[in-house]
Amino acid sequence: MTWDRGLLGLAKLKVAAAVLGVLTVSLVGAAAFGVIGAPSVEAVDNEFGEVTNETTVIHTDLVVNNPNPIGVQLGDTRINYTVRMNEVPMATGGGEGLNIKTGNSTEEFTTEMDNGQIPPWWRSHIENGEVTQVSINATVHTSVLGQRKFDITQERQIETDLIGQFNSDETRPINADDPPPTTSNPILYVNRTGAQWGSVTEQETPINMRFDVYNPQLEPYVVTELGYEITMNGLLVGEGATEDAYVIEGGSTETLNTRAAIQNQQLDEWWVSHLQRGQVTDLRIEFYARVELPTGNTIRVPLDELTYEETIETDIFGNKNSGGSNETATTPNGETTPTPTPTPTPTSTPDDGGLLDETDTATDTETPTDDGIV
Repeated sequence: MTWDRGLLGLAKLKVAAAVLGVLTVSLVGAAAFGVIGAPSVEAVDNEFGEVTNETTVIHTDLVVNNPNPIGVQLGDTRINYTVRMNEVPMATGGGEGLNIKTGNSTEEFTTEMDNGQIPPWWRSHIENGEVTQVSINATVHTSVLGQRKFDITQERQIETDLIGQFNSDETRPINADDPPPTTSNPILYVNRTGAQWGSVTEQETPINMRFDVYNPQLEPYVVTELGYEITMNGLLVGEGATEDAYVIEGGSTETLNTRAAIQNQQLDEWWVSHLQRGQVTDLRIEFYARVELPTGNTIRVPLDELTYEETIETDIFGNKNSGGSNETATTPNGETTPTPTPTPTPTSTPDDGGLLDETDTATDTETPTDDGIV
């Protein structure tokens, strides 16, 4: 009786295994013919997390929809995640295995951004006319229905105007703290100012500036030095002075040129402050002049009327505003206006039910790619 029961149990196991095998083949076949819906990526949401002098954490929520009445465990599915700004690789990360419940479920990933990439990105931003294209790409590799790869891409555009407001025709008086006894304030007038970016290098970001200066006095003045100090969120990012001397005759106007520069090695520290302040930066440029008087004495004149201030706000992942669908850009008049983010459309629609985000650009290919940033 014991031997017979053992045979009977073994027979039941064989039957169960056969049924399971048929069921598995049937499910795969049904999925292949679209009878069973395959999971799809519904949304990708990113937020900045902890930021240090070296790294910036990015938290990513990947919302996956499973239309089937049962959950799916995709242990051999992996996701590689990259963030680029103007093609400069900023962060890479990902994970393996998806535990997809029925309906919508959220997969969480953590990516670390290397703050050392801030200076190269900054250079690209300035060289591109203060425009940055943020590209977020999630590459999904899965063996469901064969070895497949899907790219889910999000694109955003960031624009700033850091020095545009420095171009001005406003006349501003220059007063000395202790004017010479032979004259009175104002000792000079600045009738026009202008600025444009110079050729950015790995070390610095130059700003070419000009000042149209009028001398209302009878005697000539010699401006022997024009100095500047640049801060971003209170952090010193550049300082220096011109070595050229300018003679401004009485009753005449002279154009003074100076080359200010942001030191790029300071930008990773600025980036930390930018994120800690909710992606807001206060730019400030202060000036002073050393003026040689007809008596031969030289005085230091603070150019307070020329102090330049500009507030810049960014929304790199598009989730600062309600709904997370708009980007904030600084307009030439210093105000901020929402710029709608265009909705990407899929470039292809796989018919095998693979992982696909219908609202983002998707590319279906069977050729494996590099897992890291290239």
